[in-house]
Amino acid sequence: MRDDHTLDDQQLAPASTGRSDEAPSSEQVGRTAPGNPEQARQGLTDRNPSRALTRLTTAGNRIAAALRGVPKLLGDGEKARVAIAAGAICCLGLASFAQTSTDVTGETAQPDVFAAYSEREVAERAVDRSLDRSLPDTLAPESAAPESTAPAAEGGDPDLAGSEPATEPAPEPEPEPEPQVVDPGPVAGLTAAQMDNAKAIVRTGRDMGVERRGLIIAVATAMQESNLYNLASGVVPESTNHPNQGVGWDHDSVGLFQQRASTGWGPVHKLMDPAYATQQFLHALQRVPGWQQMRLTAAAQAVQVSAYPDHYAKHEARATQVVDAIVPGWN
Repeated sequence: MRDDHTLDDQQLAPASTGRSDEAPSSEQVGRTAPGNPEQARQGLTDRNPSRALTRLTTAGNRIAAALRGVPKLLGDGEKARVAIAAGAICCLGLASFAQTSTDVTGETAQPDVFAAYSEREVAERAVDRSLDRSLPDTLAPESAAPESTAPAAEGGDPDLAGSEPATEPAPEPEPEPEPQVVDPGPVAGLTAAQMDNAKAIVRTGRDMGVERRGLIIAVATAMQESNLYNLASGVVPESTNHPNQGVGWDHDSVGLFQQRASTGWGPVHKLMDPAYATQQFLHALQRVPGWQQMRLTAAAQAVQVSAYPDHYAKHEARATQVVDAIVPGWN
């Protein structure tokens, strides 16, 4: 460089045309042998436009940076201005080429920046840039389940339409039939008359709804009081005017349970009726607290107030056999 700030006559070393440090030679755009148009066309059309755009922009930026240093090298003379102008024109040409990407055929190819995205992704990106941010109906998500078109059940809740019908509760099991009273022959060593009186006691108790234990207590009590015979009283002549199976002499006691009219058990003529006498005994038994859990002899004594309270217990087994024969299967 001379002091007059003019360019020397020496020529700058020519730029290498066979290699570029920007990228490998196999990826350079248009780096084909000169004079071969077909190869030039192949090199331009087979390259990725977006990649070529990036490389050309980078090259333009480097040239612009290099031109900014020209005034320091050439000074402010005419040659420096000419060099800067030439460089600017070159940069403009590169930018124009980068924007249009014109191939050798003269047709302008716009880079497809969305080539890597599917149609759905393109639509979603467009939604992200819009103001309403609503996805087009034609690209509704595939995972969205269609609304049910099944009509609601008639008279039912529409929110429950299509659901399984509610299972009906299982029907309650039918109660087992009550054991029936039968007419068996005499059991447990009884005579026919004694067995008939036992049947009268059991039938009356069943009509009253008394449980099995109460009827066993009643039969055992009658076995102890009258030996299961309907007795009149020699002290009460009136009692002999009614059907009877013998005469007893225990004060004014009459009937199967030897009940006394003088103590409030009832009229004599009624106490001579086995059904009425049984009702009176069972009503009194049911008024005894906790009689179901008491020993048979204690329950019977609570009603009869006998002078021999322990004698009722000896009849429990036979009384149970009689009741079970009259009402079989009753437990």
